[in-house]
Amino acid sequence: MTVARVPGRISIRSRGPLDELQSVVAASNEETCDDISYRFGRSLAGDQHPLHKQYMCGKVLLALFSGNNLPNNHQTLFHLDCLKRKIMSSSSSRSHGGTAAASNQPPPVAEPSFSEKARTLAYSARIGSLSTLSRKQAGFPFGSVMPYGLDRLGRPIFLISTMAMHTQNLQADPRASLLIVQTDGDGDPLGASRVTLLGNVVTIPQPEIADARKLYLERYTNSRYWVDFEDFSFYRMDVVDVYYVGGFGVMGWVKASDYDQSEPDPLAEMASGIIEHMNADHKDALILLARMSAGIESQEAAMTSVDRLGFHVRLKTSEGMRGVRIAFSREVRNATEARKVLVEMVQRGRKQP
Repeated sequence: MTVARVPGRISIRSRGPLDELQSVVAASNEETCDDISYRFGRSLAGDQHPLHKQYMCGKVLLALFSGNNLPNNHQTLFHLDCLKRKIMSSSSSRSHGGTAAASNQPPPVAEPSFSEKARTLAYSARIGSLSTLSRKQAGFPFGSVMPYGLDRLGRPIFLISTMAMHTQNLQADPRASLLIVQTDGDGDPLGASRVTLLGNVVTIPQPEIADARKLYLERYTNSRYWVDFEDFSFYRMDVVDVYYVGGFGVMGWVKASDYDQSEPDPLAEMASGIIEHMNADHKDALILLARMSAGIESQEAAMTSVDRLGFHVRLKTSEGMRGVRIAFSREVRNATEARKVLVEMVQRGRKQP
């Protein structure tokens, strides 16, 4: 367990049993603060405790850990921040902006909501892992590598054969999940973004097959060789819930309605090109922007993601590797605008003493 104190902030990290955490939380309440922010390393108690939700100091937070829902022998990674200011919630319903209370600390950097990030990842990827319920071994999940298309509501479209075991499983029970993982991350699979779509997978009604066929074949042109085989049919997942993970300590449930109504980020199709270009030709600019925007000195910098509101960089500092998000000076909608804004930000940074 580690406890770090700086003016206005307490940071506690522990992988110990609950009774140990309670004593630490109690100790932290000796400090004067306005808000407590917490997060768990993994989902607990049926996800009744949303990530980064804010609680007032004292009895409310302590009550969170009472009762039988979290046993004392539960091992979990726990992180507690005690702040002297209000901070923006990072739950799946967070907004893009908002006004923070006056503080000496910088306000949170705006970024897309979890629902938008989930839609963007589902849109950008091409392959997922489909888990169906096994007919042979009742109750056991059966995993399959699964190409998919995506309709305008973000619903996955599958072209599958009745000979496939996953199809036979779906015909017996339509409940399934589709795990989609970011493939252009920094090499650490646990640091990559991923989203799990849960829903019912059923055959697409005849009047809608033409649209599904066009959508799917635009993405997988080779499928034209077997799309008309007698045993192949189009299926669609009607999404009932979504779980998004944005990397270490960033996770939350997303309402299916929020997912349906979100749009993929406008930079989704060009993000990989922007990242590749910045990391190959402008590492010095990333180091400058990290110093100017986040106040972090670094020896190396690499862009790891980008969206219309900003980007993430991974920094090599004297204290080890760090990650930080940097906001664009204004929202961008395409690669040209992103380049223009980045150039402007670097030019301003070079003029600063």
